[in-house]
Amino acid sequence: MHTAARLGLFAAGAAAVFTVALVAAPLVIPADASAAWTSNEDDHMDTIDTAHGDHADAAASADDVRGLAVSHAGYTLTDLSAPVSAGERGAIEFRLADAAGEPVTDYEIAHDKALHLIVVRSDGANFRHVHPETDGDGRWTIPFAFDAAGTYRVFADFVPTGHGETVTLTSTIDVAGAFAPEPRVEDVTSTTVDGLTVELDGALVAGGESELTFTVTRDGEPVTTLEPYLGAYGHLVALRQGDLAYLHVHPMGEPGDGVTEPGPEISFMATAPTAGRYLLYLDLQLDGVVRSVPFVLTATEGATDAAGGAPHDDAGSHDDAGTHGEGD
Repeated sequence: MHTAARLGLFAAGAAAVFTVALVAAPLVIPADASAAWTSNEDDHMDTIDTAHGDHADAAASADDVRGLAVSHAGYTLTDLSAPVSAGERGAIEFRLADAAGEPVTDYEIAHDKALHLIVVRSDGANFRHVHPETDGDGRWTIPFAFDAAGTYRVFADFVPTGHGETVTLTSTIDVAGAFAPEPRVEDVTSTTVDGLTVELDGALVAGGESELTFTVTRDGEPVTTLEPYLGAYGHLVALRQGDLAYLHVHPMGEPGDGVTEPGPEISFMATAPTAGRYLLYLDLQLDGVVRSVPFVLTATEGATDAAGGAPHDDAGSHDDAGTHGEGD
């Protein structure tokens, strides 16, 4: 065989072996190597941050969302049980464990509660914000019945004592029955619930903090007698449509601070990690009744400075306003 022909066959064989190696590689990664990569994620991100500056900061900010995992920051939501059919009365029960598998028993009070539980169907329907009771040994329970079938997400929002920040863990519950998904709608900035009309003013900008103001009226008249609920005149939960990740939201002002009025306006600072559609749920209390008022808002891409830095919202940024999670 000619030398050129032999070289051609050798090259073709080498290419084939290289291709097989690429395809097979994910299947034969040693377990200890995979674990090492996982354990070194933070160190790797530190290296990226140093090398790429503002671009890495922007990426980290975009990924800094809560409510996407059953286990996070050394804490795990486990032993979840709930009614399995629409209309069935029962209870939602779950346990919170630390990294050693021990029950989490000590919590800091956030918004008047040790734990907030959000229950919402994957299409954003049937939102509920409730507060289970604990047996003191890591298990939480609340009586519950699902009004409609579908797959639901539950979010446990809490601050473990000594941890210093909010942890949001999530899991899913499948509820049997005839499923009728809610159609996706355009932005909703005006909603009427039980005779109360709430108007939303403000815009979400990806990568920046924005002010959202809700104005409450009844029969065309401003409502100025809102009652404190969870330490504020309103409580806002915001979820990214699609994966239901939490936005960072916190109220501006609180009852009794000498500045914040009990209506008609309720204001929040919200940070959207990415552009896209978001589902907002405003809880407010009037005449002893808590009402959940839903909205839909689209976050736009933020402006980028001349140096190519992170997106920002010139109109909505506040240097003195911290960025906190919904339960912070």
